[in-house]
Amino acid sequence: MSYNMNLLCSKLRNSNVIVGVISIIVILVSECGALQYQAMNCRKHSAVLTDFGAVGDGKTSNTKAFKTAITNLSQYAKDGGALLVVPPGKWLTGSFNLTSHFTLFLQKDAVILGSQDESEWPSLPILPSYGRGRDAPAGRFSSLIFGTNLTDVIITGNNGTIDGQGAYWWGKFKKKELTLTRPYMIEIMYSTQIQISNLTLVNSPSWFVHPIYSSNIIIQGLTILAPVDSPNTDGIDPDSCTNTKIEDCYIVSGDDCIAVKSGWDQYGIKVGMPTQQLLIRRLTCISPDSAMIALGSEMSGGIKDVRAEDNTAINTESAVRIKTAIGRGGYVKDIFVKGMTLKTMKYVFWMTGAYGSHADSGFDPKALPEITRINYRDITADNVTKSARLDGITNDPFTGICISNVQIKVSAEKKKLQWNCTNIAGVTSNVTPQPCSLLPQKEGQDCPYPKDKLPIENVQLKTCSL
Repeated sequence: MSYNMNLLCSKLRNSNVIVGVISIIVILVSECGALQYQAMNCRKHSAVLTDFGAVGDGKTSNTKAFKTAITNLSQYAKDGGALLVVPPGKWLTGSFNLTSHFTLFLQKDAVILGSQDESEWPSLPILPSYGRGRDAPAGRFSSLIFGTNLTDVIITGNNGTIDGQGAYWWGKFKKKELTLTRPYMIEIMYSTQIQISNLTLVNSPSWFVHPIYSSNIIIQGLTILAPVDSPNTDGIDPDSCTNTKIEDCYIVSGDDCIAVKSGWDQYGIKVGMPTQQLLIRRLTCISPDSAMIALGSEMSGGIKDVRAEDNTAINTESAVRIKTAIGRGGYVKDIFVKGMTLKTMKYVFWMTGAYGSHADSGFDPKALPEITRINYRDITADNVTKSARLDGITNDPFTGICISNVQIKVSAEKKKLQWNCTNIAGVTSNVTPQPCSLLPQKEGQDCPYPKDKLPIENVQLKTCSL
């Protein structure tokens, strides 16, 4: 048999045909070269966004096309799942919901653009562990890409782009014109087996990636970019999640590059879902006014067993920061940090027990957070203004702090008092400049780092063909 391979390959790449004959598919794969990608699960069925009337001109709304495509493909959830290809082009859309056993795949040069028409963003109830919206007391706008009660959902691509066009929302926030909380870029709730990978995310209206009340999550290979003065553009915020791996991401942000959360004051205490079994590695962060990794301040459901290794921060306010307050309750414990490279930092170590910012006046002033067993080791830092600011809470000290093998070079604008410590207790070993008296040196002691693996580290991605 003979085929016009250039024509067939062109049609396949332009996503305008569905080839149903096995022999032709084999030839197309061998002649055109199948695009391979790594995923938790491959899919039996696939379609292209243009099959559902989408127009990639950056002006036409494709909200209906995304919703129709995903609804159509949801019928294959029990038959090997389905994949929706977003081809090259600029695809303007409002919020849309994902489905189970589903992959959203953005080809190279595909750009999803967030609509600036608020009618294309449905409202959602407030999150139960927060009790109110972050920007306004009422509800919140649905995220650009949203999913709830899902199993096995993947958002990936060949480094395609999702652009939230956040400037519109930042302006309304700064002018205090919002009646609902700004949308996030990606939010997955009450779900399991989640993968978000190999994408470029830019200019989210607020937080970029927000898995919440979920488990078994892989986030890898993301480039996340926002102006460093953009409001609340956190990069990745695992929130009341279990068994999560975040790796090989590059984030430039107007807020924390990664913020680990578990609910706000009495609302988070009531829901009681901790973030636990979290691994963060090979992150590069630039955030002049915030942290590379923040633990809190919304930590009322608890944060434990967090492992951060081989991470880099450049021109960033602080490295791994703990934020909490009276009334938060909850805990931050069993935190393990190993192998940080820091360049041009305001602080290397920063913990505060007076972060404030309560959901409402109903918080319990007797709800004190437990901060204990916090471990840092193997850190080099250059051009640092202040080595540490560690402030616990009166009658509720932060305990079990261990810092070892740390070399800090201070900047020309260094603060005279390099270690400022109150209401804390712990030990240090091989740390320069000399730590405060509340962290006495105990030579020869390396702070612990777990040798076991988290369950998510044992998940092997499959090689799939597009």
